[in-house]
Amino acid sequence: MARRFLSYLPSNVDALPPRVACHDPVDRRDEQLMNIIPRDPRKVYKMRKIINSVFDQDSFFEIGKQWGKSIICGLARLNGIPVAVFAEDAMIYGGAWTADASRKLVRHCDLASTFHLPLIHLIDCPGFLIGKESEESATIRFGSQALAALGQTTVPFCSVVVRKAFGVAGASNKKPGKHHFRIAWPSGDWGSLPIEGGIEVAYKAELAEVSDYDAHLAEIKQRLNRLRSPFRSAEFFEIEEIIDPRDTRLHLCRWAKLVAGTVSTGSTQFSYRP
Repeated sequence: MARRFLSYLPSNVDALPPRVACHDPVDRRDEQLMNIIPRDPRKVYKMRKIINSVFDQDSFFEIGKQWGKSIICGLARLNGIPVAVFAEDAMIYGGAWTADASRKLVRHCDLASTFHLPLIHLIDCPGFLIGKESEESATIRFGSQALAALGQTTVPFCSVVVRKAFGVAGASNKKPGKHHFRIAWPSGDWGSLPIEGGIEVAYKAELAEVSDYDAHLAEIKQRLNRLRSPFRSAEFFEIEEIIDPRDTRLHLCRWAKLVAGTVSTGSTQFSYRP
C-alpha cells in the first residue's frame, strides 16, 4: 500500500507527479452511469461505483476510508495522469459534511497542493450535517477550514455535479480561474436550499386556501422544478456544460490533459484559516 501510494506522487515538491502508460481507452463508456442516480431524491446509490467507472481501471486508491465517512477521498489516474479526487457518499448522512469529513478534506486538499495533483470533486452534497451532535463537534468550524483549504489550493480544480449541491458546503463546487471547470449531469440540482425542505412553509397561506391541497402542491413543485433545471444554469453560462454521464471519463481525461502542463512545482504555503 505504501508503494502504491507513493507511485502517485513526485519524488519531491520540485518535480511533477509521474505519468504512467494507460491501456484504458479515454472514450470508454459505462452504460450503468445512465441509470445509477435514482430519480427519487430520497434514495441512495454507491458513489464508489461512479469513481471506479470514471477513472482509469483499478487506479483509485482510497485514503481514510474508516473515518469522516460521508466524504470519500483518494488518488486516481486519468489516462495515466495522477489526480486527487473527493466525493460525497450518499449512503452516509446523505453525503452531508461532518466535522471529521471536513478535517479529512483539509488534509486531502493540502496533499494535492503540496504534490501538484489536479483536484476533482464529484458532487452530491446536501450541505453541512446539522443537529446537537454536529454543534458539539464544531462542524461549521472545521467545515469553514475545509472551504478555506479548497479555496487556497494551488492546483487546477474540476467539479462534476452528480446530484445535489446545496448550502454553504455545496458551494464548494466552483472556483474562479481559467483552469477550474464545472460540469454537471442532467441529474444535477443545486441552490441555496432544496425546495422539498421548505415549499410547504413558504406557500402555507396559498395552500390553505385551495380545496385540493395535494394537487396544488404538486403544481407548485412542477413549476419550481422547471426553474431550477440545470439546463437553465447552462443557458446563463453559470456552468461549462451539461454532459451525458457516460461521457464523464472522456471530459475529465481531456481536462486532465489540458491542465497537466499548467501545474507548477515548488513548495506550497497556506495562509490563515478559520
